[in-house]
Amino acid sequence: MYDVKEIRKDFPILEREVYNRPLVYLDNGATTQKPRCVVEAMTEEYYNVNANVHRGVHFLSQQATELHEAAREKVRAFLNARSSSEIIFTRGTTESINLVASCFGEAFMREGDEVILSEMEHHANIVSWQLLQKRKGIKLRVIPVNDRGELMMDEYERLFTNRTRIVSITHVSNVLGTVNPVHRLVDIAHAYNVPVLVDGAQSAPHFAVDVQDIGCDFFAFSGHKVYGPTGIGVLWGREEWLDRIPPYMGGGEMIGHVSFEGTTFNVLPFKFEAGTPDYVAATGLARALDYITDLGMDAIHTHEQALVDYALERLRTLSGLHVLGDAVERDAVISFLMDGIHPFDMGTLLDRLGIAVRTGHHCAQPLMHRFGIEGTVRASFGLYNTKEEVDVLIEAIERVAKMF
Repeated sequence: MYDVKEIRKDFPILEREVYNRPLVYLDNGATTQKPRCVVEAMTEEYYNVNANVHRGVHFLSQQATELHEAAREKVRAFLNARSSSEIIFTRGTTESINLVASCFGEAFMREGDEVILSEMEHHANIVSWQLLQKRKGIKLRVIPVNDRGELMMDEYERLFTNRTRIVSITHVSNVLGTVNPVHRLVDIAHAYNVPVLVDGAQSAPHFAVDVQDIGCDFFAFSGHKVYGPTGIGVLWGREEWLDRIPPYMGGGEMIGHVSFEGTTFNVLPFKFEAGTPDYVAATGLARALDYITDLGMDAIHTHEQALVDYALERLRTLSGLHVLGDAVERDAVISFLMDGIHPFDMGTLLDRLGIAVRTGHHCAQPLMHRFGIEGTVRASFGLYNTKEEVDVLIEAIERVAKMF
């Protein structure tokens, strides 16, 4: 049985007050809170096993290396990847996307080549390709979004040309909550022999991800959104692609042999992990993945879907409130606007009532422009949120509305 009251006990921060009110944390799309076991695992390593990994012959280094590679295996199992050598540790989804844009672009894209994105992408999945556009003269082609907040799939297939080199697409919109049909997106791209990068920052925390089942070629997610530490993330890539693209950075760990005449590179995944990794954060990430796996990804998804359905039902009864997007498949994010109230004002006043939400453009300005707005209020749910917290949110919105 999914006992949310017991689960909340694992998160000490949820017991605190804000402005003399119990904290209602609904900003999980930005970052999640950390269970005690994650912090304890990292503290234990710092106090008892701290040593640089991979190259040391002494006991602590070997023990730290074992923990680090065990974390890599945890990630492999979490994504159902074929091999742990396909798991690259990065600083987060943003760095993972930039790595692919830079390295894939360097190896396979020339002036006039094209990448397909969508109108609902996070800035990380836009700007990284724009940087390549400035360097190499590539073109960005964009899948439009309909009024429901869903990708226009007929238009997607029309974007492919003989210059299309890669598709880079979000799994779940961080604004709309729309769950994109990644299986179909991948199938269409592969029919044109085009690889696909999936931004999984908003999917990995909420439901089971199987990269072999999806069929994509790259998949990225962040540790801090799956109840793990900040500063750690993952890029999964098919070995055949990772072997073919050049390294992202140079330095220790990623080398085979160095001389002033030339350098050879290490085997996967170390080819893409220059310098000392955040091995303690990797341990924290592994513990976080254990935590959510033990709860059950299907159970988490069921719990969060019930919360979102309940929240939508209640929000839509409020006069003057408008929910952005109405996708058939949506996840644990709700963005809304209230007539006559600026999102910043709403967020500020909700904060004074103890409720943490996100306001603004959510690093998705092109999507805001698509809907003719500057920003929204966003409530995003996690595995520890409750219907009682939704009720507090609704009452607070009503209170703020009366003030205006």
